[in-house]
Amino acid sequence: MKKSIALILVSIFTTALLTTTLSARSGFNVTMGGKPLTLMGEPLQINEHLPDVQLPDAGLNMVDLKKAFKGKVTIVSIVPSIDTRVCEKQTHILSEENKGLDETARLVTISRDLPFAQQRFAREAKIHNILFLSDYREATFGKASGLLIGENRLLARAVLVLDKDGVIRYMEVVPDLGQLPDMERAFETARSLT
Repeated sequence: MKKSIALILVSIFTTALLTTTLSARSGFNVTMGGKPLTLMGEPLQINEHLPDVQLPDAGLNMVDLKKAFKGKVTIVSIVPSIDTRVCEKQTHILSEENKGLDETARLVTISRDLPFAQQRFAREAKIHNILFLSDYREATFGKASGLLIGENRLLARAVLVLDKDGVIRYMEVVPDLGQLPDMERAFETARSLT
């Protein structure tokens, strides 16, 4: 009995230490309504590839992030949940205000929403030019990118631009979840890479 309790306490302590270590390594500071949030995982870096993870698309087909985004400039919009006002706006900007970039660049949205919710959203919003990917299963993308919010298990709001080799050339992690990223700056970067 004492060994079991000791093992449980060691496990709890180790988990807490690991979470603290992971969040301490994260290079992004994010708030929600001014309240600081804890980001977990290794932060993404400019001039590196996306993490080596697979995410399901709206049809539940697995997409390998390292392999799928080569050969074409890619804009990756990361949102906490597409069913919120700010996330919806960010997704509409990506789809409708890209000034023709969708003809030369790949547009992607990643969220923790279920693929079915992403599919419904795209259908209702009449969005056909974005690849929706879901990190719902185990938050593997969030953990591997340093964008998983510990308090609510959602993703921090961000936008990335990848070059034709799949290397991150632009990244903005929004300091407050209620704010939109500078999508025009991301579009300008994507245009310069096409």
